[in-house]
This record gives sequence, structure tokens and C-alpha cells, in this order.
Amino acid sequence: MYKVAIVGRPNVGKSTLFNRLTRSRKALVGNEPGITRDRMYEIIESEGKTFELVDTGGIIPGDQDVILSMILEQARMAIGNSDLILLLVDTRSGLIPMDENLASMIKSSGKEAWLVATKVDVAGVEDYVWEFSRLGIDPIFAVSAEHNLGIGSLAEAILEKIPENTSLSAPAGAEREIRVAIVGRPNVGKSSLVNKILGQNRVIVSDIPGTTRDSVDTPFEFESRKFRIIDTAGIRRKGRTELKAEKLSVIMARKNIEQADVVILVIDVTEGATHLDATIAGYAFEAGKSIIVAVNKWDLPEKETNTARDLEKDFRDKMKYLDFAPFVFVSARSGKRVFDLLRIASDAWTGRNTRISTPELNELILQAGGPNRIIRDDAMKSKVKYCCQIGTAPPAFVLFMRGKELLHFSTVRFLINRLRENYDFFATPIRIIQRPSKKKK
Repeated sequence: MYKVAIVGRPNVGKSTLFNRLTRSRKALVGNEPGITRDRMYEIIESEGKTFELVDTGGIIPGDQDVILSMILEQARMAIGNSDLILLLVDTRSGLIPMDENLASMIKSSGKEAWLVATKVDVAGVEDYVWEFSRLGIDPIFAVSAEHNLGIGSLAEAILEKIPENTSLSAPAGAEREIRVAIVGRPNVGKSSLVNKILGQNRVIVSDIPGTTRDSVDTPFEFESRKFRIIDTAGIRRKGRTELKAEKLSVIMARKNIEQADVVILVIDVTEGATHLDATIAGYAFEAGKSIIVAVNKWDLPEKETNTARDLEKDFRDKMKYLDFAPFVFVSARSGKRVFDLLRIASDAWTGRNTRISTPELNELILQAGGPNRIIRDDAMKSKVKYCCQIGTAPPAFVLFMRGKELLHFSTVRFLINRLRENYDFFATPIRIIQRPSKKKK
């Protein structure tokens, strides 16, 4: 696929342009320099053509800071894999040495490059655009991504560069990809897990908590199945986030939980299950997502202080509502059992999309009421007139009651267990709604 990379120094408006061209709010935007760290990808389809747009972190050539050097490496990878590079410069700041260094780096790559002068939204600023012609990159586009000025001309020029017949429209009946969100507290190894699965340094990894800010998603195939894995920012307690970027990161992480099919909750074996882990799992449970618990760093010597059985028991005691979630003890560093997570996610996706016919479902309810009279009244009549499944992902059922009395929560839990025993609702929550009968006037 034709690839277009957006590069530039920090805080010139790369993410704003990315969001404008993709017509989304995928990339975090703010006044703090260095909000974007990992590469962001989005596929754009227009006029029968398709291309991939890449947003990169703010580049500072030669900077020795750990995070900034990793951002530079990610940007270099994006430049090396791209067909066209858009170098962004800030017309308000004017030409500075850092722009010249970036222009030299891009020209040495041998890739085609265009110059995009941003923030041209104030009268008189256009006169300063041609100052950047000294960089030796042509053509030059003057735009304001924030006010949508000049964006149409830039998009049309990009489309003219793309060969014909590059549409990615999926054929009828094509298998939908499974969206897997990796969530957890900061610094538990989420990004390391993503990199191990993908077999490349797709996201920045460091010992500094909060390294990941944007939610980075990547499509791939595993064992003939399509996946999209989403690395989210570490979710912290309310009040513990200080920068605006961190607050936005937490909001985006929760948004990605809602958009996912399967959520992999990563916990640290050396710290055990914490109250915050339970809170994050609660977000996924309330959203009706299939949940897998990945206990990371299982290759460390410290794991001997917690056996797998003790750790799982401790975790389940704190989250009794999550008894359906499978536990997998993994090591993102060595790759131990990492790919088992994808196989389990595939089974979970199948389970959450299982549908039962109404006659079969009512027969199960009738049998569940049997000699123990668990869903029968004193007259030995079933309290449930009939039951039907009203949805999947997650599976949802409605019980139509004979009277106004509803089943006890323990009875509802009993029915959920019977459903799990008889059908493959693997790793997914089950919703049961009770509707009492209405008396006629």
C-alpha cells in the first residue's frame, strides 16, 4: 500500500494534520510538546484509491534523552517504510536550525518529500511561507489543519500520486478482524507484549511509567485469522494524572476498551493483583467485553514468592464477578505463552458471538427448574414464561416472567452457569434481563 509519513519537530501540528486528513480524533492533540511518541497509522480511502497515513513523534535530531531518542528511531522507521514524506514546519516560529537538520535527514533518505507549512491562519503569515524554500524541498503547501485551510489541495495532491486500483474494499463475506485491546496499570509490560506479538519494535518500551500515551493499533494475521491489536496507555487512579496528555491518554484507553472485542488485562507477577487491576477489569466487564488476564514477567526469579495457583486465587477473590476470565502466565521478554493469548482471544470472539435458538433455550430453562424448584413457585409453575436471546457480543437474554416477582440474583447466577456448561460462552460476560408481566387494566 502507498504510505505517507508526517514528520517534523515537536509541536508543529503533526497530530492535528493527521486527525484532519483521517477525519478522526485518533491522535492526541495538545500544547505540550512530545505528546505523540509512537507511530500512528490510519488507512484512508477516497475516490477509489487507498493509502496509509503515518503520524510520527516530534523529532529532535541528536537528542540523548531516552524517550526522544526512541521517538527519533520510530520516525526513522516510518521514513524508511514510506513512499512520500510530509515535512511540517511552523510558519509562526519561522525557519530554525532544527528544521534544516530534519530536511537534511529526509533528503539523505532518498525518499520523495513535500514541505507543509502549518498554522497559516493569521493574516500576513502567508508571506513567511516562502522563507522555507531554503530547505530545498518542493512543492510547498500552506495549510492550517486546525481551521481546515488548504487541506483539500494537499489531500488531492496526495491522491494524484497514488496508482489506480489500490482500493482495499473487502469482498462480501470477508472475515472481520478481532480487535484486541491490551490494558493495565503503567509499566506492567503492555508495550513489550505488543512488540513480542508483532515481532518488531512497533511501540516504544522503557522503564519510565507512562511512556505510551496514544493508543497504538496494528492489524496483522495469526494462524489465518485477522487481528487488530491495540496498545493503550497505562490507566492510573483518578487524581494521579498531572499532565493534560496523561488525562487524555486514560480517556482514550477507556474508549478503546469500549471499541474492542477482547480485552487482555496485563498484571505484574511481582506486584500481584491490586485494587487498580480490579478497577480496570471492571471497565471491561461493564462494557461487556471478553476478558483474558495475562500475568506478565513470569520468567523473573521473584515469581517464586507467588505460585500460579496462589496468585490466581488472590486475583479471583478480589474480582468474583470475573470468574469466567481465563488466566495465562506469560513472559513478554522471552515470549513464553504469548501467542496462546491470540488463540484464546480467537476462542473468546467465537464465544461472544454464539447464538442459541429460542426453543433450545427454553428447554434448557425448563430443565434448570427441575426437582430443585429453583425457578418455580409454590404451585410448581415456572416463574419464567419463556426466554429468548436478544443479542450477541456480549450474549444477552430476556426472561419474560409470569408475575411481578423477579428471580433472586443467586438464581440468575445459576442460570448463567447452566448456559456456560451447555454452550461455548468462553471468556465472555453474559447479560440476563428480567421483564415482569404487566397486569391488564
